Amino acid sequence: MQQLAQILTEKQVPSTEAAYLLHAAACSPFFARFATKNTDSLTDLLDNLYKTYKTEDVAALFSSEKNVAEAVFLQQIRQIRQRLMAHLIVRDLNGLASFEEVVETTSALAESAITAAADFYHCELAKTYGTPRDAQGHPQQLIVVGMGKLGGRELNVSSDIDLIFAYEHEGETDGEKSISNQDFFTRLGRKLIVALDDVTADGFVFRVDMRLRPYGSEGALVCNLDALEDYYQNYGREWERYAWIKGRVVYGPAEALNKLIRPFVFRKYLDFNAYASMRDLKTQIQRDVVQRRLSNNIKLGRGGIREIEFIAQLFQLIRGGQLPDLQIKPTLSVLARLAERGMLPAEDEAALKESYIYLRNLEHRLMYIDDQQTQDLPDSETYRGYLLCMLKQQDWESFIAALNQHRDRVQRFFDETFKDQKSNDQQANGLEKEIAIWEGTIAASEAQLWLQEQGYTRAADIVQLLQNTRASQRIQQLPEQSKRRLDRLMPLLLREAMQQQSIAPDTALIRTLDLLESICRRASYLALLAEFPDALSLIVKLCAASPWIAQYVSAHPVLLDELLNKQTLFKRLDAAQLKTELIQHMAHLAGDVEAQMDAMRHFKHANVLKIAAQDLMTALPLEAISDDLSALAEVVLQVSLQTVWQNVSFKHREIPQFAVIGYGKLGGKELGYLSDLDIIFLYDDEADNAQEVYGRYAQRLNTWFNTITNAGLLYETDLQLRPDGNSGLLVSSVVAFEDYQKNKAWVWEHQAITRARFVAGEAKVGEQFEQIRLQLLKTKRNEADIKQDIKEMRQKMRESHRFDVAMFDLKHEAGGIIDVEFIVQYLVLLHAADYPQLTENIGNIALLGVFAENGLINATLAKQVQTSYRQYRAWIHASKLQGDAAKVEKTLAAPLQQPVIELWQAVFEP
Repeated sequence: MQQLAQILTEKQVPSTEAAYLLHAAACSPFFARFATKNTDSLTDLLDNLYKTYKTEDVAALFSSEKNVAEAVFLQQIRQIRQRLMAHLIVRDLNGLASFEEVVETTSALAESAITAAADFYHCELAKTYGTPRDAQGHPQQLIVVGMGKLGGRELNVSSDIDLIFAYEHEGETDGEKSISNQDFFTRLGRKLIVALDDVTADGFVFRVDMRLRPYGSEGALVCNLDALEDYYQNYGREWERYAWIKGRVVYGPAEALNKLIRPFVFRKYLDFNAYASMRDLKTQIQRDVVQRRLSNNIKLGRGGIREIEFIAQLFQLIRGGQLPDLQIKPTLSVLARLAERGMLPAEDEAALKESYIYLRNLEHRLMYIDDQQTQDLPDSETYRGYLLCMLKQQDWESFIAALNQHRDRVQRFFDETFKDQKSNDQQANGLEKEIAIWEGTIAASEAQLWLQEQGYTRAADIVQLLQNTRASQRIQQLPEQSKRRLDRLMPLLLREAMQQQSIAPDTALIRTLDLLESICRRASYLALLAEFPDALSLIVKLCAASPWIAQYVSAHPVLLDELLNKQTLFKRLDAAQLKTELIQHMAHLAGDVEAQMDAMRHFKHANVLKIAAQDLMTALPLEAISDDLSALAEVVLQVSLQTVWQNVSFKHREIPQFAVIGYGKLGGKELGYLSDLDIIFLYDDEADNAQEVYGRYAQRLNTWFNTITNAGLLYETDLQLRPDGNSGLLVSSVVAFEDYQKNKAWVWEHQAITRARFVAGEAKVGEQFEQIRLQLLKTKRNEADIKQDIKEMRQKMRESHRFDVAMFDLKHEAGGIIDVEFIVQYLVLLHAADYPQLTENIGNIALLGVFAENGLINATLAKQVQTSYRQYRAWIHASKLQGDAAKVEKTLAAPLQQPVIELWQAVFEP
């Protein structure tokens, strides 16, 4: 310290900067040695003290003159590393550098050093052997994959770098002394390792660890992509999937390798088997921690860095195949993305981020002491003193107390995420009878008697059903692990079904059992329910409440994942957020139309399930259900238009001058669970081929919605309300649409336009449609003529239906929903010219109120019809959830039917 202080005095270093360097030297013996030994470097250090080295700045340090001697090259890259380390230590310990700067600069240093060494030795080897080429003569290059923290660009200051070497194709070099590509790249790999790893008088660059390569230390140092693919397809283990989450090409061509590795790491379907494999891996690590006495290791020990990484990477393994935006590398970025998606509460993400940065900063300070890769807290008082000096802590006890707060917090989050299997098995306590009934280890008569006591009304049938299920070929052919999971689930299902108060336990059990049987071949779904008994409890409740939901989830079992996050499951839809999320998802899948179609269908199904769950579990108001279903359809339409246009080859402009107009339930924001979309397509484009282009575009859109893929159907679309109906063009220009509506349209088409609205596409085209709509609605009409036309249309509709004697058809029968809609449409068409507020698309219930306020109908009768209409729609929603027709007993409907009939008579037959 005294020697450094004297040097700084001699150099007349300003007091602030001198204090920075002296503080770093007091904390880090490594820096003190560097500063006193390399006094010439102090000028460079001081000149750049306030500089943040970006990736390009670090790369520039390695761009030295070409054709230098090997010894000079090795000295240069070591000196660069020493200078940058000193730079980071001073900046970090004096609060001038953030955690992000430290890890990004260190990662850039590793990448630049790898690039420099690989380029240098490739040139050297090529002088002797020539350039490696494939069978077609294309030159080949070494591929270096950075694993672990290097792959995540979050490298420690004194870390090993975990590397894997590869190259694309077999072949040989083109020199006089030709060797195989395998031989060339093996030689290159060895030289690269030595260049970085060897300790010389100038130190080292990075310690290199190659044990993550195929077959570990026993495997070839480098392999071509065909061999790599064969290994991971046939021999890749779960821990290698985990390791490859952060794998990133840091040198050489990346595209082919990324394409090869992605399906190995990220499964196409949700992968809840990852829980068990990740838990096993953590158990192995904890066992190693105990054996090697690493309890003071802040990376591997209790509540350490590795546990935060496990939390983030578990979500990636499970959902990364479905959600490409989770296929990212840095831990903090993953946590932030999980919070954005609602998979991790924002407060949990903030807490984990705080602890992660604290632990990583502490890790760096341990390494700063002697430039050693260590995550162990020091035992010696001297080294503890250095650490306390860096942390500006008064004593060891207060430091440990602060550290343990973070460790305890991380441990708590980790334990909650990775519930120990024992804690799951404890749920079997108290289920002895249910277990015995499922396993058939008690007499059928005893089982029946017990089930009857628990509220089952068809106990004999249930016992027989369980026996048949257990003995069925489908169950017997399951893998052993799936059978064990099913054995854990079935007793829980018996218990959960008993808890249902709104329906017989028998019905709840049968519906849920049908669902389990339909998904049991997918081990991941059984793993989900086995890992999360709360999800099983919720699915039993939903199946008990709605056979439609049971069938819906059976058809789309990927939706089971939605049941895990109560924070998002019961949160009202945010259309803007949904649209942003869907646009991002489509962008990640750009170029893969099939994947985009499946992803959009899953998005729609997931959000319909959320609405239905809220409907059943939180008594969501009727208007809220329809609002959310309508908003979801609008988002899907809006993003579909963008996505399909990007995929077509015949587009003639960047943004289509094209709009979708919603009619019917979509137009009136009254969509139900199974509603189709009544839509028409309009355009306003003067291009010569506009009609052809938009006609083909409309066909693509219709196919996009109506095609049944592996993920099901998006929406059925009904285009009959376009000009000239099914015989008309699929898409109309705004001018042609206006002419048709003013000169050719029938009254029923003007009825339909009363609640039509722009829902997606180019806003200007939507505004033009709205102007046409307003002109039509404000047109003066002959009362007698319009009344007669509407009455005749309604009569034809009634005659086309046969009605049940005992059951009331909520839509079509006299006094039902269609009567209310016709009344509203008639009054709008008749009076909008005098009452402009009637042109607002505010829904039938609100319009009835406007009619009453303006004296157009009786106010008392209006309120009664509003009540009837609201109840009719509530019954229709409920009937869909129960899988029933839209009918109720006539005695139940009669009090609601009567005011609608009275209003019909008052309006049409005064």
